[in-house]
Amino acid sequence: MNLHCLLLISLVFPPLVHSGQHDYSDALSKSILFFEGQRAGVLPKDQRMEWRADSGLNDGRSTYDTDLTGGYYDAGDNVKFGFPMAFTTTMLAWSVIEFGELMPPNELRNALVAIRWATDYMLKTISQPNRIFVQVGDPYMDHNCWERPEDMDTERTVYAVDAPNPASEVAAETAAALAASSMAFRSVDPGYAETLLRNSDRIFQFADNFRGAYSDNDHIRDGVCPFYCDFSGYQDELLWGAAWLRRASQDNSYLNYIENNGKTLGADDNINEFGWDNKHAGLNVLVSKEVIEGNMYNLQSYKFSADSFMCTLIPDSSSSHIDYTPGGLIYKPGGSNLQHATTISFLLLVYANYLHHDNPMGLSYMVGYGNRYPQRIHHRGSSLPSVKDHPGFIACKEGSIYFNSSNPNPNVLVGAIVGGPGEDDVYGDDRADFKKSEPTTYINAPFVGVLAFFAANPNLS
Repeated sequence: MNLHCLLLISLVFPPLVHSGQHDYSDALSKSILFFEGQRAGVLPKDQRMEWRADSGLNDGRSTYDTDLTGGYYDAGDNVKFGFPMAFTTTMLAWSVIEFGELMPPNELRNALVAIRWATDYMLKTISQPNRIFVQVGDPYMDHNCWERPEDMDTERTVYAVDAPNPASEVAAETAAALAASSMAFRSVDPGYAETLLRNSDRIFQFADNFRGAYSDNDHIRDGVCPFYCDFSGYQDELLWGAAWLRRASQDNSYLNYIENNGKTLGADDNINEFGWDNKHAGLNVLVSKEVIEGNMYNLQSYKFSADSFMCTLIPDSSSSHIDYTPGGLIYKPGGSNLQHATTISFLLLVYANYLHHDNPMGLSYMVGYGNRYPQRIHHRGSSLPSVKDHPGFIACKEGSIYFNSSNPNPNVLVGAIVGGPGEDDVYGDDRADFKKSEPTTYINAPFVGVLAFFAANPNLS
């Protein structure tokens, strides 16, 4: 990184600012707790989000006679989308890898439990040779209902991809998730870690041998698009998956893969994004570790791209192309804007202060944290009465009265981070405005690492 950019970073976002206003330990705890509210399957006895109950207990059994219970509903709906779930898991694992030592022991345990809830499910999705289950639940039927997951009576369609049909981005992201998770579990459960790594290698071969986007498959396209369609191409996931396998296994074959396939798979495109669909910035930061610590100068281009990414985030710099709200929040069109803020905060901890440095509405965007936070989030289970309070069945359209209600959600999905304000910093707390009010697992996951760092270093906020 050139000196000009370093000076800009230190001047615009000085890391040593004593705020003393935030309880990062509390926020960390709640950001992990959120995942319990997203669980599918049979809930354990120590389930803390008590307004949830068992759901999706027959997933996979009717059409494929296989067990696809478990995993996470990705957002405010009741569909299990494999692509963002895998990215969520990768980011949770990366949070533990980088910052697990800073977490209080009980929260580290909770984070590992959250990871395993996903990896146990992902192992089920790749349990059959040359097949990957990429989604459970018909999104159109699901989105047509405002229904608790415990009451689901919509079609639990299973979407599978069989070789030689491609599913490179989902398979490679699953490989990344399993590889990263193997590192998170290595010291506490080496047997499970080995299982994850072995399956990571296997599913990566599926991704690489049958290259192509899963959303280009005619037999599943109508179910996965436009929700989690592959908009940016599958090439970045192949490099991302290989990079995680290299880090987890230290296998030189994966080092050669990211070196030899960089140009053909678009590593030089230097796309400054990071999220469930585009892994370029995260890939560059991840591979930079090899350059910095291992003197792998043949991978220097990845580090150059990572340096360039940092410079693009500096307002008013010559290389900046990132938009900001008047309050100073990174903004990208398309809804769920905080997914960009949380992922970028994870990649660049010096920008962590950005999320709360200048907030015109004085609002916490994490549910249950602070005195003012969103009350009417776009989330079925949170907005409908729990099965404990309302044991009777609530049918597909009967939930509409709760959706249209102006009352706060009866069940507080503690720790959920919503989509966030618009480009004008305005957040209306409107359940119907899903782009702003819907929480997602992939918004929360990268923020776990950020909060772990600041919980351990409260004076660096």
